[in-house]
Amino acid sequence: MWRRSLSSFGFSGQALHSCFFPRTSVCTRPFATSMKEKVVSVLYKGGAAGRENKRILGCVENELGLRSFVESKGAEFVVTSSKDYPNSTLDKHLPDATVVISQPFWPAYITAERVAKAPNLKLAITAGVGSDHVDLAAACEKNITVAEVTGSNVVSVAEHVVMMILSLVRNYLPSHEIATSGGWDIAECASRAYDLEDKHVGTVAVGRIGHRVLKRLVPFDVHLHYFDPFKRLSPEDEKALNVTYHATLESMLAVCDVITINAPLHPMTENLFDSAMIAKCKKGVYIVNTARGKIVNAQAMADAVAAGHVAGYAGDVWFPQPPPKDHPWRTMQWNGMTPHYSGTTLDAQARYAAGTKEILENYFDGKPQRQEYLIVDAGKIVSPAYTKGNTTTGAK
Repeated sequence: MWRRSLSSFGFSGQALHSCFFPRTSVCTRPFATSMKEKVVSVLYKGGAAGRENKRILGCVENELGLRSFVESKGAEFVVTSSKDYPNSTLDKHLPDATVVISQPFWPAYITAERVAKAPNLKLAITAGVGSDHVDLAAACEKNITVAEVTGSNVVSVAEHVVMMILSLVRNYLPSHEIATSGGWDIAECASRAYDLEDKHVGTVAVGRIGHRVLKRLVPFDVHLHYFDPFKRLSPEDEKALNVTYHATLESMLAVCDVITINAPLHPMTENLFDSAMIAKCKKGVYIVNTARGKIVNAQAMADAVAAGHVAGYAGDVWFPQPPPKDHPWRTMQWNGMTPHYSGTTLDAQARYAAGTKEILENYFDGKPQRQEYLIVDAGKIVSPAYTKGNTTTGAK
């Protein structure tokens, strides 16, 4: 189990990533108000790529394709990449903002301090999946609705996980660097290259992404494993995948050659993979993390890679984001780290931009939100993927 009591967080055994629910939610905006709506959207800079490719919807230049829609509703629309507390453009506009849009790839950390500066804030939208950059306890206290575009990234991330597993096990990245630097050292390329077939691969959590990872790994003829304290697959699914369920994380770590982390970040998973938990992994394990950087202790992982206990670490999630120049994962050996982009393919951007527009439209029109999009509603955590608490500590 996670190393904290489940009951202390009010769980009843629901899945980390629940199935879609019908549209049943209270409205997120009063039907009558004299306040002018102000939507503040924090997005990454697209630069030349964003200017040239209008399908990169998640950047400042392309504004999620929302400007004409938001302004047609009579609302002010502010789009910025400036998010660092306390003197950012975001902070300047928070006092009269009614809606804030952020994204996992360039998160505006909505801390308790920022919530206190935003007395009119009614809705915090994640353009994508993963609302851990919002202090959910503060959102509950202030009755701020938190919503995200559930499901928009699941295919994108699952494919990315499989790609990273293969790149680590086959020693692809160091071998690519040998070729691009003019070398031809076959022995060095092969010295850490293995077949994936017959290896033991386990996922931490088997929600929408974890389940898809398992399905995509079946053709590789691997031994599949999973641990999830909230959800067990049906006997039919377990048989179809030929997957082994583990009642504890430790039992799975002890047998797996590859671990993929697919759990959301909340107080129960924060720093889950510290030095003690990493030590329980099989020596020579490969670990892929496309969930959240804060689930893994950065220095503990760097130390484990340096010591050879972890053969390689790959992922695209860091803390904070963007990470500092001296973050140990930038320079540790045998890493396959990238900026956070697994869930923001051009296909995924089209999905989360459309979902963000839907959430806004329901808000403006006083209509219920899709239940599966809601994280916090009416002062309560309503998603089984999250626990009430705060994982923004240390963020700016």
